Amino acid sequence: MRDGGVALERLLEGQVAYYRAMAREYDDHALAGVEDAARELATALDRFRPAGSVLEIACGPGTWTARLLRHATSVTAIDAAPEMLEIAASRVRDARVRFVQSNIFEWKPDRRYDVVFFGFWLSHVPAERFETFWQLVGESLAEDGRVFLVDDGYRTADELINGPDSSMIRRRLNDGSEYRIVKIARHLPHLVDELDRLGWAITPTQASGPIFWASGTRRSP
Repeated sequence: MRDGGVALERLLEGQVAYYRAMAREYDDHALAGVEDAARELATALDRFRPAGSVLEIACGPGTWTARLLRHATSVTAIDAAPEMLEIAASRVRDARVRFVQSNIFEWKPDRRYDVVFFGFWLSHVPAERFETFWQLVGESLAEDGRVFLVDDGYRTADELINGPDSSMIRRRLNDGSEYRIVKIARHLPHLVDELDRLGWAITPTQASGPIFWASGTRRSP
């Protein structure tokens, strides 16, 4: 593995370490002033109706899991942080949910799903893993499967270690400890073009503030 690959692996390991350490104070680090956007996202997801079997990538503390269950027959919720899964399992006590601890960059699907959902995860996927991540999404979907994602490009000046074009940022916990993680602010037209190149027909919608959602399917050959 070349030096760049080693550095990326260390960054991704640090990203997992951050979310493991941050699990108990997750709500303390939520975006402020996004109540309108949150309502818009919830409405958009309900209109999308993630019915059938759903794969939730990077489920975190289960913030979206319960809402997915309003429509889903079953949910497989994956996260790399056992601390996050512990919280999610305590919040979402439903036999229709299967929680799986795994690094999504190493995980392989054991079935096909009707819907793949990920909330505030795509911005943590480095450019070097973008294509392989979407290959995984495709491998996880049934032939007529659908995708719904939620994300934001919010990054503070303090977080931007290498300026506004940086894909690596600094995050601090309540005790002052610092971590380096991936956080990419993706320009929506460019995101659509990238996904079109990879064979996806995805339509994004900008919500209030820095948050957006997007949904779609694989393009027909």
